[in-house]
Amino acid sequence: MTDTASSRLSAHHLALGYPAVRVLEGIDISIPDGMITALIGANGSGKSTLLKALGRIMQPLCGSVMLDGKMIATMPGRAVAQVLALLPQNPVSPEGLTVRQLCRFGRHPHRGLLSRMTEVDEAAIEGALAATGLMALAERPIERLSGGQRQRAWIAMALAQEPPILLLDEPTTFLDIAHQLEILELLRELNETRGRTIVMVVHDLNQAAQYADHIIAVAEGGIYATGRPADLLKPDLIRSVFGVDAMVIPHPVTGTPLCLPLSACGAR
Repeated sequence: MTDTASSRLSAHHLALGYPAVRVLEGIDISIPDGMITALIGANGSGKSTLLKALGRIMQPLCGSVMLDGKMIATMPGRAVAQVLALLPQNPVSPEGLTVRQLCRFGRHPHRGLLSRMTEVDEAAIEGALAATGLMALAERPIERLSGGQRQRAWIAMALAQEPPILLLDEPTTFLDIAHQLEILELLRELNETRGRTIVMVVHDLNQAAQYADHIIAVAEGGIYATGRPADLLKPDLIRSVFGVDAMVIPHPVTGTPLCLPLSACGAR
């Protein structure tokens, strides 16, 4: 199991959903600092709901999310935004907004309401553009970017915010395989070279195995299991969480678990 003793972000006795319907309950998790955590589970299992609660987008029915030892629900929005950024699925920007202008929105948590951009702000924006490989596209409107470039632009905005923790809801959705790998490699680089703690909802188990250090499997209205990919991604878990019979073998290059679906078994 992955050591989660060091954690700036955690959830305790959490229940999520709506007054008439609880999607998840009994959630007790700690997000390991300085690692990439993948949230996995079947469609409708509550992965995105949990991510929203960790990012203070969804109010829990009960329980609490803790950030740096404080209840996130009671913290000022600006203080939260200085520590974590959440990128939802398919974010939309105003027409005509350029990549650089989008990045400027990331500086709002560090500035007064009417204050002007400072050299520190501009340096953070330049650094975010450089880290995401978007310097040459900085003045291009968002709508004129490819899907992969657009996703990198949103990640650049989050980096300009300079948060130690990044939460991403299905960051590779609707991208072709080349752009999926491009985004995942970027996230791994941000984690390894800049020490970012990353939590992302992932559908592809093999991508979770290859790019995540820690996995949280969501099923049956709660947390089914947590731990390292090599410890968790076994045929029994895949059958229980996804209702699929699968063979799991070591990847011939990376040695990470390689999940080969065989058939839907209807166990879930």
